[in-house]
Amino acid sequence: MNKTRLYLAGMTAIVIASGIAAQAEKLSKKDEPLIFNDAQAQTEQFIRYNKTIKLSATQRKIKAKVLGSIPAPCCKDYSIATCCCPCNLAKGVWGLSHHLIAERKYSSKQVRQEVLRWMAFINPTGFSGDACYTGGCSRPFSKNGCGGMDEKHVAAD
Repeated sequence: MNKTRLYLAGMTAIVIASGIAAQAEKLSKKDEPLIFNDAQAQTEQFIRYNKTIKLSATQRKIKAKVLGSIPAPCCKDYSIATCCCPCNLAKGVWGLSHHLIAERKYSSKQVRQEVLRWMAFINPTGFSGDACYTGGCSRPFSKNGCGGMDEKHVAAD
């Protein structure tokens, strides 16, 4: 009986230790800076985040406030919070915001910085703000476009 208890206690300690290690790994990843290195793959990932990461009411307010202050790069008559349509550029930014707010617990200022940094990464020459009016919906981001309207076919570059 004592051997069984000792074995169970040892197994419990192993389970607890691995849980702590997994939590520590998760926390350290949260604190790592985001590295933007693949517009195509990361846009696709951010679009998935937009669908899968649900924000609380408070988090939705943060998202609306932050993104509401940034003009949509493809349609400057709107903010990136609403854009004029759910293009791949907008859905990618929305998903990135969901990740930063819900999973990384970023402040409003940090979310804004990262969204602007992402937009500069996907089009280093900048956006004119009129792509939606000049046939840019299907153009890649790097060509002043929205990256398409179908999330299964992202035109990143």
